[in-house]
Amino acid sequence: MAEDFKSGFVSIIGKPNAGKSTLMNQLVGERLSIITRKAQTTRHRIMGILTEKDFQIVYSDTPGILNPEYKLQESMMRFVNQSLEDADIVLLVVELGEKYDAELLSRLEKIDAPIILVLNKTDLGVGTQVEDKLEYWKGCLPAKEFVPVSALKGDGVKELKAVLKKLLPKHPPYFPEDELTDKSERFFAAEIIREKIFMNYKQEVPYSTEVEITEFKEDEKIIRMRAEIFVERKSQKGILIGKGGEALKKVGIEARSDMESFFGKQVHLETFVKVADNWRKNEMKLRRFGY
Repeated sequence: MAEDFKSGFVSIIGKPNAGKSTLMNQLVGERLSIITRKAQTTRHRIMGILTEKDFQIVYSDTPGILNPEYKLQESMMRFVNQSLEDADIVLLVVELGEKYDAELLSRLEKIDAPIILVLNKTDLGVGTQVEDKLEYWKGCLPAKEFVPVSALKGDGVKELKAVLKKLLPKHPPYFPEDELTDKSERFFAAEIIREKIFMNYKQEVPYSTEVEITEFKEDEKIIRMRAEIFVERKSQKGILIGKGGEALKKVGIEARSDMESFFGKQVHLETFVKVADNWRKNEMKLRRFGY
């Protein structure tokens, strides 16, 4: 291993819907985090590992920062705090229209790691809006660097990587070079199903849903999976299944298609819907689901 090898943990934080997951997927070059237009899609801390010949960056995609209203959200904020505790660099992602938030920035006051402010969604900028916003944030935050990007289009991502590489500490790699994430295949299968639920249902149903892969059998050509989808109320179960099972069938077809791309082989998926009363507010049930 070269003496000048660099390695470190980069925590990606920001408000819900700032584009953190899209940015991490761009930085890692793989689609690891689920992305929807709905806020609070990310519930866990998901690591994405990028290793090149002279450096390794361990990115952490985190849930959007909010004031918790129930136990699931408290757990989500714990994931954010954990990622800040071991961060070598913090990426604070703000979108173009966002303004200074004292509560959000107070989380960063005790952090010794350098902060990079990432101004996202610059593709939506009109006239001098991007330049004006960068100047605005320079007056609000003592960040080490201010980098404009469009995570959706990939603009500015190369420049951001160069800034990160410059700030990384000298350290041997933390993970083997072929490792891409700290999460299991079961985790990503569940996340793909959860993404399809977020995309196909409205209002409270997606937020009340959790997915557990109870069976994952893989052979050379096919993965056979059983997924249990939990909702909080019986009425939500009916909505999720839909008339004649059509709504759930659509979720299964879309999820299977994405899984086959992700795993690179055929997938047989069975889905079942169950009720876990008020699981978002129940500590035992949250622990079962990995929160």
